[in-house]
Amino acid sequence: MNRTAVIAAKRAHGWIVGARRPAAPSVRLLCLPHAGGGSSAYASWAAALDDTIEVCPVELPGRQSRWRDQAFTESEPLVDALATAIEDELDTPYALFGHSMGALLAYELARALRRRGLPEPCALFVSGGPAPQLPREQPGVHDQPDDVVVAKLRTLGGLPEDVLAEPELLEVLLPAIRADLSVCERYHHRPEPPLGCPVVAFAGAEDAEVPPTRMEAWREQTTAEFELHVLPGDHFFVRSSQAAILETVRVALASVSGRGRGRA
Repeated sequence: MNRTAVIAAKRAHGWIVGARRPAAPSVRLLCLPHAGGGSSAYASWAAALDDTIEVCPVELPGRQSRWRDQAFTESEPLVDALATAIEDELDTPYALFGHSMGALLAYELARALRRRGLPEPCALFVSGGPAPQLPREQPGVHDQPDDVVVAKLRTLGGLPEDVLAEPELLEVLLPAIRADLSVCERYHHRPEPPLGCPVVAFAGAEDAEVPPTRMEAWREQTTAEFELHVLPGDHFFVRSSQAAILETVRVALASVSGRGRGRA
């Protein structure tokens, strides 16, 4: 492994994949994955965004480059560990993007950093994840038999059918997936003052799991601007509508990245 790869692997104690750019960007975009997902979900984003935006895919324990690490089963200790790991990354204005479970983690990360007296993000992008104050509508499955979990994954469309049909591969993937589902299903929202940063929400027009009405309620979590973009696609519209999402992110960050400097 060359020196660059070693630096990349150790960035933020392994929580961020990819080395820092030699020159400081205008904004760092920390991207949090869906349940069972990893940093590779955002592998193509850097090439599609401006050079001024440093895409920082977050790698959670229990998958991909951190598959040997124990996955978290509750949101609070997970967010606390992530907040500690990225403190040194906040010397530049930053934004947060999360899809599905990642939306919940991005929101709680912003609040955790604020409680520490650290800057809020200059923007929070939430995709396919219901507003945190809303009650759960779906029954929990994280502690159910494998066939129930697999049926849920099929409904969501998060894994290819050939993966779902391969028992040995599923045996490797299911522990992290179950842990992530536990993070979502055991989450309890604790009211705090709304964030002061803009919130940009994305919803899939055909998403039966998180319809646009459940994304609209994110409006309550900010005192700044709120936008809701409804795009074609099901729960994983983040893939099929990636170009539209990235253009919205690019425009939003061009207008707000300067606001993050010095905010506490």
